[in-house]
Amino acid sequence: MPESITQLYRICSRSAFALFIFLLLCNVPAIAAPDGKALFMSNCASCHNPVKDATGPALQNIDKTFPNKEWGYNWIHNSAKVIASGDKTAVDIFNKFNKTAMTAFPQLTNEEIDAILKYVDEYKAPVAATPAAGAATAGAEGADSNGWLYTVITLSLLVLVAILWRANTTLRRAANEKEGIPNEKEMPLYRSKLMIAIFAILVFIFAGYWLVNGAVNEGRQQNYKPLQPIFYSHKVHAGINQINCLYCHAGAEKSRQAMIPSSNVCMNCHKQINSYSGEAEHPLVTAEGKKVNGTEQIQMLYRYAGWNPEKKDYNRDVNGNILATPIKWVKIHNLPDHVYFNHSQHVKVGKVQCQSCHGQIQEMDEVYQFAALSMGWCINCHRQTEVQFTNNNYYSIFEKYHAEIKSGKRAGVTEAEMGGTECQKCHY
Repeated sequence: MPESITQLYRICSRSAFALFIFLLLCNVPAIAAPDGKALFMSNCASCHNPVKDATGPALQNIDKTFPNKEWGYNWIHNSAKVIASGDKTAVDIFNKFNKTAMTAFPQLTNEEIDAILKYVDEYKAPVAATPAAGAATAGAEGADSNGWLYTVITLSLLVLVAILWRANTTLRRAANEKEGIPNEKEMPLYRSKLMIAIFAILVFIFAGYWLVNGAVNEGRQQNYKPLQPIFYSHKVHAGINQINCLYCHAGAEKSRQAMIPSSNVCMNCHKQINSYSGEAEHPLVTAEGKKVNGTEQIQMLYRYAGWNPEKKDYNRDVNGNILATPIKWVKIHNLPDHVYFNHSQHVKVGKVQCQSCHGQIQEMDEVYQFAALSMGWCINCHRQTEVQFTNNNYYSIFEKYHAEIKSGKRAGVTEAEMGGTECQKCHY
């Protein structure tokens, strides 16, 4: 190979290698550091909020309240074990939050826990955006993600591969011409059998993934948010006014269904409350950004309930029957007919909080399906969730587990250990 071509080849190779090392070094923090936000959303968000108490305490600066760092790791890995040891801090937290046991997270490493705590400490509550500034707010949310960095690096590496491949081909052809070696005629990529085969294989793989993924998710409706006949804000009722979930959904503690309240349950309060006075503090807005008049929604409830706000009595027919019309609420959470789910078994016996399955319901103006409610999602919950085993008569017959807890051999009992992963538990 002539000296000039050799030097050119070396320069291209060194430049490409330097570019590759530069891109790799740029990506080291993204590769090495755990993603605190992703870890928080997948492990903590169902029970915790960074800046305010939910099912559990607000997590911002929570690490400052730990006796020491090691205590925090032990608490997150297995809080029941720390409580059982008689630790005063642990017992105080347990009692403060209605003796609700925190889910154990033995799978989290200390580095991942540090990443979660760093994320919540640096978290800033989003500022409510006006409709005109909505696009800017959405853009700011996307800026928190490292997705753009991965995209830039991937595209840069692809360009680098193409440049090196083309440079290698050009240099080889130039060297052949200098040495009198005939070059093979270049064939366009779209006519190359190898490229056609690779393309066909990729199409087959992506089509197969699309079909399988579509079949697996058939019937699931995560994030489903239907339009309801009345705009009912759980944030106003369960969040701001602190109305207990069981006041409206009385069946959650007593039966398989949680029950949707009839209009007369609403009227227990709205006979006196005939207007919405929270427009200044909490204006009602649909997911599409349309403003909702809360007072008009209450008047709509009166029409369904048959209530006359002027006479302060119900409209009745000649026989004295109330002229009411049932509210046709649109069902959001649906399970297949072959799946048995009992609310009372989870709420009353298992002491499972509503937010575990329904998300931060007290912050939703319009309710949507928070969880996937797939079999895998339920099974994983059963594997990780410790049941309220002590001080619970439902589990009094399991003498072996009670003895192991007293002797310190185990800190708690998961639902999986109680048969929660057996097929007949939900399918019979």
